[in-house]
Amino acid sequence: MVSGRGGEGISPPQASRLVGPLVVAGVGDERGAALIIAELAANAALHGRVPGRNFRLTLTVTGPTFRIEVRDPRVERLPTVRPAPEPDAPRECGHGLLLVEELADRWGVVPELIGKTVWAEIGT
Repeated sequence: MVSGRGGEGISPPQASRLVGPLVVAGVGDERGAALIIAELAANAALHGRVPGRNFRLTLTVTGPTFRIEVRDPRVERLPTVRPAPEPDAPRECGHGLLLVEELADRWGVVPELIGKTVWAEIGT
């Protein structure tokens, strides 16, 4: 298991680099896992931020399954997948969970008393 705190301690790009040692263990696709981690960490930093509180990233391997969990302190802002944009529409932001949905075998959200955990699994 690899675990770390986001916000002041770790950035989303740094978080995505943590995947290498876990993928070397034979679980999943390194590029896909790095993209999922970066997207979930960026969402937590952007949408789940509360002053003085960071997000928490946990990476675990259980058998053939690589699990990514990002916990942030905002339960009132649950993530939702937006529809895919039209081919000619500008694609600035807001569609990252489409990427997660495409790359992960499973993903979901667990609302908690204080905060939420967004998780994704590869290799299930």
